[in-house]
Amino acid sequence: MDKIIISPSKYVQGEQVLTSIAHYVKTLGERPLVIADEFVTNLVGDDVKQSFADEKLLLTMNIFGGECSRVEIERITDICATQKHDVIVGIGGGKTLDTAKAVAFYTKIPVVMVPTIASTDAPTSALAVIYTPEGEFAEYLMIPKNPDMVIMDTSVIAKAPVRLLVSGMGDALSTYFEARANMTSGKATMAGGLATRSAQALAKLCYETLLEDGVKAKAAVENGVSTKAVENIIEANTYLSGIGFESSGLAGAHAIHNGLTKLEECHHLYHGEKVAFGTLVQLVLENAAMEEINTVLAFCRSVGLPTNLFDMGVKELNHDKLREVAEASTAEGETIHNMPFPVTAENVYSAILTAHQLGQ
Repeated sequence: MDKIIISPSKYVQGEQVLTSIAHYVKTLGERPLVIADEFVTNLVGDDVKQSFADEKLLLTMNIFGGECSRVEIERITDICATQKHDVIVGIGGGKTLDTAKAVAFYTKIPVVMVPTIASTDAPTSALAVIYTPEGEFAEYLMIPKNPDMVIMDTSVIAKAPVRLLVSGMGDALSTYFEARANMTSGKATMAGGLATRSAQALAKLCYETLLEDGVKAKAAVENGVSTKAVENIIEANTYLSGIGFESSGLAGAHAIHNGLTKLEECHHLYHGEKVAFGTLVQLVLENAAMEEINTVLAFCRSVGLPTNLFDMGVKELNHDKLREVAEASTAEGETIHNMPFPVTAENVYSAILTAHQLGQ
């Protein structure tokens, strides 16, 4: 297999960067369409409008309907086609961003991602998750290229609920360990080939940044302010983790996350909170050194990520349900099969119970 690394064409991060968003967007098109939900429009709409007025660019803003569904994608695609927009900008959370990605794919125009939270690494990826209008998962849309630009306004993200930033750390925590497993097994990554050394280095830097700056960043965001540690964690959660997972591969942690969705008690958790526990389970599967497991446990506790099933809302251990989680984690096509050894449902069941015990 060839070695492949993929990434957005440009990544921009800075304090109050939304006040100059038009300066960056105008390099991609002259007739921008911005989509954002009502809350985000009220939060940053004035800054965005002023920026485009300063650059003397005609701006159209449209309220996103709240669900990344085929109906919403088609509605916005029609607006782009009839009004001849030549670049689309998504501002907000994951569903807004994925809708913008999908519209850009179908209309063949550039897309700019502007997350207002740093809770996952999805903004950099060539993937959109599509739901039914009622909010149930429908399909993945695999897009042949990454977003043209990602813009992160650290002053906006620092004012978002702290749990979202911490969840992003949980998602980012798995990046290095899944990349390491994928490199060892030699399986294909989401980029369609083998991992490059550069993608592996970014995955490792992601982990090192979390350990160094995670607690400091949480303390700052609890006070609604941005510091250098917050800037570093935003980059780790978004860019380092994004390139790391897509170009170095997923393995056990994300498959176990998918299995955990079978537990009703865990439905209130964010993606990264489940991935953090999945990372601990993967380390047990690998029989990683106890020193490494203790480092991950200490990090999770220091920022408030769950380290056991009770932390995640499970009241008592139901072994039949845990076996269902293990079965789902090892379903055909799951990323757990990128591990450098065969993994069975029984292996995962055993590792879940062991990780739970260690995490207490």
